[in-house]
Amino acid sequence: MTKLYEYELGKAAKRLVKDCLNLQEDETFLITADTESNERVVNATARKAFEIGAKPMVLWIPSPLGVGKDADPMLSIDALTALLNEIDAWVEFNNQWLLYSTPFERAMEENENLRYLCLVGLNEEMMVRTIGRVDRSELEDFMKTVADLTKNAEEIRVTTPAGTDLRFKNHPDYPVDCDAGDASEPGMHFLAGQIAWTPDLESIEGELVFDGSVDPPIGLLEDPIEMKIDKGEVVEIKGGRDAAEFEKWLNSFDNPNMKKLAHISYGFNPGAKLSGNILEDERVWGCTEWGLGYLSSHNAPPDGIDAPSHTDGICLNSTVWLDDVKLLDRGSIVHPDLEEYKKNLEK
Repeated sequence: MTKLYEYELGKAAKRLVKDCLNLQEDETFLITADTESNERVVNATARKAFEIGAKPMVLWIPSPLGVGKDADPMLSIDALTALLNEIDAWVEFNNQWLLYSTPFERAMEENENLRYLCLVGLNEEMMVRTIGRVDRSELEDFMKTVADLTKNAEEIRVTTPAGTDLRFKNHPDYPVDCDAGDASEPGMHFLAGQIAWTPDLESIEGELVFDGSVDPPIGLLEDPIEMKIDKGEVVEIKGGRDAAEFEKWLNSFDNPNMKKLAHISYGFNPGAKLSGNILEDERVWGCTEWGLGYLSSHNAPPDGIDAPSHTDGICLNSTVWLDDVKLLDRGSIVHPDLEEYKKNLEK
């Protein structure tokens, strides 16, 4: 019996190793996965890497009970770091992600040639929809234009039908990362369809409402989580059961930095849909996503935010103003410089 996306998965895996990673013959390629990862995605990727002459290795580990540095207690930190320092490219399929863990941080600092691609929790359907069926070239042109428009704005306002209403200023020294699926150069890369940056954190004021998903610790939300933001920090959380669970999780770290906003991003992957997997959710077309907690020094030099973990929440159907010009209206492109992309990219 034919398995789900038996044929399409091969095409998506080929695009991943060739178009995204530009993997070369004889390069050492590491795939990491945990016991919650999708085995068919792992094997399809390893198979295509081997076909083009690369040297794939697959490392399976028990699923940690947390993500980022919260995963450290269940990791063989020194052994994993040593392996990461000896490879050319790394794709992470772990469901309980190693991103921002101690081995990740060490490898990104010590292995100057490492190409890291974060595809945490990817399954067959997501791989086909968000990689195999996406015209990455056109998407990249669109996203670079949006990134430039955003970087050049001084003040930004974001609203949503669920109640988000935030105003903030951009920080002139912080980068705007445009993740259009090109992981061919050394550094940290993500699934195509996200533009992320850290604003002037102390300038963020207003109401933040997650109405899509939050991960960790919840996934898809049953009811919105409403937060009051003062100088970039969560000072009040309201809502139902999901809000109570989220607040309890943040408080469990006994670290005030877990309530600090870390970054904002736009979602722009034409194939993404709200699924409960944060990798895909934060790329749903026209959403904005906010991260709380840990922040690397790359995103906010020189120190970032020192926190024990990180979480991301989704605000659907966002309206965004760049200074006085509207970029999005309830998730749809309205900026005059972007109209040509609507037909092919906006679904």
